[in-house]
Amino acid sequence: MAAIVRKSFDQADETRPFADGKGRLDLIQTDGGAVGRAVFEPGWRWTEHIKPLAGTDSCQAAHTGYMVSGRMKVVMDDGTSEEYGPGDFMQIEPGHDAWIVGDEQCVALDWTGFGQYAKPAS
Repeated sequence: MAAIVRKSFDQADETRPFADGKGRLDLIQTDGGAVGRAVFEPGWRWTEHIKPLAGTDSCQAAHTGYMVSGRMKVVMDDGTSEEYGPGDFMQIEPGHDAWIVGDEQCVALDWTGFGQYAKPAS
């Protein structure tokens, strides 16, 4: 790939919708892997809107990202939790549930965990 690259999430390489119209994932492919922008609508919850696609009891993706807007609560399988909001860096290991807090759309960027996210299990 060229020494300088410009891509737009508004013309993503792939878009994956979430169940019940509760958002979408826009993916851009890079030499270093997929980078994603997820748009979560109010009422979105991993166990309701991604679990049917993933086929696992909890999210098994590791996330390294940045919260652009909105608020999200993440609860690990062991019960530990954190709430993320605008401007927050996040690093989340596999084994968690998550949901949107409040009535504002949540937008998150992720450099590590969205390559297979919201992709139907094979």
